[in-house]
Amino acid sequence: MTPFGEKLRALRKEKGVRQVDMADTLGVSAAYLSALEHGKRGAPSWAFLQKIIQYFGLIWDDAEHLKDLAHLSKPKVSIDTSGLDPRATEAANLLARRIARLTDRELDQLLAFLAEPALRE
Repeated sequence: MTPFGEKLRALRKEKGVRQVDMADTLGVSAAYLSALEHGKRGAPSWAFLQKIIQYFGLIWDDAEHLKDLAHLSKPKVSIDTSGLDPRATEAANLLARRIARLTDRELDQLLAFLAEPALRE
């Protein structure tokens, strides 16, 4: 599951909306929504993300938060380290090799480190 999929499912459950009903209203299949929720599809298009925001009536911070989650929900990520310090390539490869075995605590620590304001673009 991706961060976006997790939030989408939570919003749907919070509002008491069935996947099939939401899909029908948004003009997509329930299978597509299920794939979004389970991280089997990448982030939705900008236009579809806007439909979701309107569907749930999200405003300001909640809408921005959902947009941010969509940008962070690419299940297949590639990291271009060309031109960077060789340690960056080593770090990216070690992370790719070990990420599936990280504990919840280690993932939380890594996320906290990467999300530090000084490191944000």
